Amino acid sequence: MSKTAADLPVVPTIRPAALGGLAIAIGGAVLFSTKAIVAKLLYRYHIDAVTLIAFRMLFSLPVFAAVAVWKMRTEPPLAVRDRWRLAGLGLIGYYLSSYLDFLGLQYISVGLERLILFLTPTFVLLITALVFKRRIGRAEWIALALSYCGIVLVFAHDLKGGGGSTVTGSLLVLGSAACYAAYLLGTGEMVRRIGSLRLVAYAMCVSSAACIAQFFILRPAGMLVQPLPVYGLSLVNGIFCTIFPVFMTMAAVQRIGATTASQAGMIGPVSTLFLGWALLGEPITTVQLAGTGLVLGGIYLLSKKKTP
Repeated sequence: MSKTAADLPVVPTIRPAALGGLAIAIGGAVLFSTKAIVAKLLYRYHIDAVTLIAFRMLFSLPVFAAVAVWKMRTEPPLAVRDRWRLAGLGLIGYYLSSYLDFLGLQYISVGLERLILFLTPTFVLLITALVFKRRIGRAEWIALALSYCGIVLVFAHDLKGGGGSTVTGSLLVLGSAACYAAYLLGTGEMVRRIGSLRLVAYAMCVSSAACIAQFFILRPAGMLVQPLPVYGLSLVNGIFCTIFPVFMTMAAVQRIGATTASQAGMIGPVSTLFLGWALLGEPITTVQLAGTGLVLGGIYLLSKKKTP
């Protein structure tokens, strides 16, 4: 007897899409983490954080501006209240957060920087508990303890060689993580109303304007003239470490969901650790690996916890 259509095995079609989304999420996380490596390479040419972030935004602004203009022409106009809110979120989430991060990178290793930034979900949890009076459950306390034990372990290890500069850099990057956590909390409701692409494009335009304005206020225009490698590395920073990760992350979230995409992003600190060793000569020690494992374990527990 011949088989009917109902008898034929059903070949799942979602798996290739899921694998593709996972690959995009991992690629985006690795590229975004690489900005710390590029920043360290740029600092070898004796530029500062103000100049570095200005060049980064100069190269990435045209793309985000084009997306913003496209969205302005195809979407209904934003309410005045939303415009002001977006301006504030752009200044906190992409200007201040990035600036503090690049400042901190002048003092600490890329491995420690990436681990501290990876604490952003714990800042979201703590801010939610303090501001919105949300109760922290036992599993979340365990996740927090694991994450911060890992940071303390790596911090104590790096403190031996860095001294006060390690403290300064770590505090600056902690401030960056806290700013980005505030940005995430502030965009939660807006992203549902206006869409993630539109929100990111507008916020990045605000951030770019602030970074470029800061440069011309604090630095002479002559500092735009730099050695050729600075332009090349800044182009990599603006396109491959900023534009690509932003759009890749959004594409991954659409394919596999925010939870899975965030879990795939855990490759970021690991990739930074090994890229720092390969490209910058930063050592990889047992203590760093142990601390990284604790941080990733804590963040994984938080990502598995379903929020009400």
